[in-house]
Amino acid sequence: MTGRPDPPLTRRVRRRNRAVATVGLVTVWVLLWGTFSWANVISGLVVAGVLLVVFPLPPVTFAGRIRPVPLLRFLARFLRDLVVASAQVAWLAVRFGHTPRGAIIAVPLRVNTDLNLTLTAEALSLVPGSLILEVDRRTGTLYVHVIGVRTVDEVERFRLGVRDLEARILAAVGSAEERDRLRHDDPTGSPEPVDLEGAPT
Repeated sequence: MTGRPDPPLTRRVRRRNRAVATVGLVTVWVLLWGTFSWANVISGLVVAGVLLVVFPLPPVTFAGRIRPVPLLRFLARFLRDLVVASAQVAWLAVRFGHTPRGAIIAVPLRVNTDLNLTLTAEALSLVPGSLILEVDRRTGTLYVHVIGVRTVDEVERFRLGVRDLEARILAAVGSAEERDRLRHDDPTGSPEPVDLEGAPT
């Protein structure tokens, strides 16, 4: 770290960042509606345009590159997780005589960048049964509410799943520096706090 300020972004880089942000916002908009149609795409473009004008994003540079094969792997796994999680939540909803427990789990990500935090949080929130409650940008920690979690072992399994999701995202669109940081990160350490709802005291 040299401590020198980053050089100002060029016009070309700013245009590219706006294009990436627009594509991301439109994708999330279509996923939230659950149907791919021209009406949803056009309305998503309108919403993205308004958001980028009224709430301009900070100058975050996309330093990575898109890798088609890891991106396809990420999408395939993400769709599988959607189906599995939807079935699990549906079973919890119709299961009689069972009160599902939940937990608020702190998951520190290994790569603390705005783009990685955003992509990982969005991917988690789109999967039924998990919802982002808060993001600590300083420490790169996601606070996630998860239903169907009953034991500490299940909490740790969820944390590992989030870190696996982070690795798949960075493999698909991360920079060489981010991927290298991921490979050299030590996943061990002190456990992060967890709040198990309904757990006996």
